[in-house]
Amino acid sequence: MPLLARMLPAPLTMEVRRGAVAELGALLSDSRVATSGRVAVAVGRGQGDHIESLIAPQLGEAEVFRVADGSVDAAVSLGADLRKAAYEVVVGVGGGKTIDVTKYAASLAGIPMVAVATNLSHDGICSPTASLVYEGGKGSFGVPMPLAILVDLDFVHNAPESLVRAGVGDVVSNLSAIDDWQLGNVERGEPIDGLACSMSRTAAEALIGRGDSIESDAFLTVLAESLILSGMSMVIAGSSRPASGGDHEILHAVDQLFPGTSNHGELAGIGAAFCFFLREDEARVTQVVDCLRRHKLPVVPADIGLTGQQFAEAVALAPATRPGRYTILEHLRMQDSEIHDRVGDYVRAFGS
Repeated sequence: MPLLARMLPAPLTMEVRRGAVAELGALLSDSRVATSGRVAVAVGRGQGDHIESLIAPQLGEAEVFRVADGSVDAAVSLGADLRKAAYEVVVGVGGGKTIDVTKYAASLAGIPMVAVATNLSHDGICSPTASLVYEGGKGSFGVPMPLAILVDLDFVHNAPESLVRAGVGDVVSNLSAIDDWQLGNVERGEPIDGLACSMSRTAAEALIGRGDSIESDAFLTVLAESLILSGMSMVIAGSSRPASGGDHEILHAVDQLFPGTSNHGELAGIGAAFCFFLREDEARVTQVVDCLRRHKLPVVPADIGLTGQQFAEAVALAPATRPGRYTILEHLRMQDSEIHDRVGDYVRAFGS
């Protein structure tokens, strides 16, 4: 019998609203998530006490673990704790670092994970990867997609504005990643997943032209849904290809050369704008830059404390961060002097 359709993985539940953390118990009573109530909860350091006070009455004897930081060591330590008892599920409650650590720890323990996001800084909420710090720098590790996802807008409103706005940069960078994937298809015959591209593009297009911002529940809902959709596109593709191109190569190079410069979403946004500039796609680079400015995100290297020369060094290193990935950077194969010139042109065109 012919295969009439492919089955698509998706979270059992996805909710974006105020008060989601306080209703976590209702989700975990779903027999598809937990049957005997043996639940572990991982919370970050920043809001851990407040989160624990909200969820404790709902989860009974659930054990709460504190995530020290966003490192591989923290994830391995949590994974070891999860293996010591017969937990059915682990719930990661917090921002990107806490969720990434919990995703990786859950994969080590062989149990499902529920993500409860209190911030919207990047698409790791639903992605099949965990971005973790280790001794040699920062890397992405493959993990299963969360079993269920909650986004609590009360917490998001109280999160640092810069981190919430950063999620916009990460989603918008999808447009650059899709163009890079299509370039790899044309130039190298790389297989491309049209459905994954469609989901990733839809996530970005839903956001890029909106006139409201993070002060609005309506905007935050679309941002959360776009980040989740972006993560799902990677699950469907089986790689980060639909949401990570030359833009993220530049991001990882900046992280490697100048650690602590800026956050993931801000760097992704700048990387996307610069990649569209390299493509000489005037309409799209203007649209991306306008979106970044509208949401008070950095546009040029000076906005994140880098000189043009430092940013050029990152662009030169960028292809080495994802060996085998074909993007506009690999396609142009620019020499150092040309990179320096193009960065200068970009800064003159869009610097304030």
